[in-house]
Amino acid sequence: MSGLSYAEIQSIIESEDPVALVTIVRGEPLGRKIAIFEDGRVLGSLGIAELDQAATKLGHEHLADDRSGLIHLREDVQAFIEVYARPPHLVLIGAVHTAIALGHIGKLLGFRVTVVDARERFATRERFPHVDELVIAWPDEALDRMRIDSRTYIAILTHDPKFDEPALKSALARPARYIGAIGSRKTSADRIGRLKRQGLTDEQLAKIHAPIGLNLGARTPEEIALSIAAEIVAVRRGQIGHLPRQFVSHAIRPDAIDAALS
Repeated sequence: MSGLSYAEIQSIIESEDPVALVTIVRGEPLGRKIAIFEDGRVLGSLGIAELDQAATKLGHEHLADDRSGLIHLREDVQAFIEVYARPPHLVLIGAVHTAIALGHIGKLLGFRVTVVDARERFATRERFPHVDELVIAWPDEALDRMRIDSRTYIAILTHDPKFDEPALKSALARPARYIGAIGSRKTSADRIGRLKRQGLTDEQLAKIHAPIGLNLGARTPEEIALSIAAEIVAVRRGQIGHLPRQFVSHAIRPDAIDAALS
């Protein structure tokens, strides 16, 4: 395929699909462009297979970091990568105290933040003036209506089976980058057992980060929010992946969870 036309470039950018646009700025073929999509698609060509392969590899790396900049495709060929991507989306299930703090942190980190809760008295602008969107709905129904992709991070904070289990089932059916659920080890193990009996597979359940958050010894809602944000950043930057949680050290103190949910 030949290089990209301006009309094609405009269409790519307007699609809002995460993409890295690679343009040769030194060397030949000067000005040639190729588009590398986060979902694996490649449009256009730099005209040389070696350059296309290098551009594809580096394009995916820069997309993962939301990072534009100069790169070398070969010793004599330099290119500029422009990353076009929506902000990462942090979805908080449960309008609890931890969600208030985590929403603040998420905005500081550059996330678009959505809070979902069926309880209208909790999901208010007075409690969440900083978030981008408040959704008053049952969490699973709200998730079913959302665009969820590899730039979506879901933290389930309700600690109530009637909310969190349907939400987990909905989330696990979609390609979210991160799915975490609050609760002690016992609560998490009991929840996994119930979800298995409802037909979810071990492979699906291994994607859940539960108990949620990194091991910071968190006690207060704000500290728990910090531990969750740290885990999300670690997943986003490739420092941890979807490991079975029974093999991951974790310590949000069980006696801190009630305070986080009040």
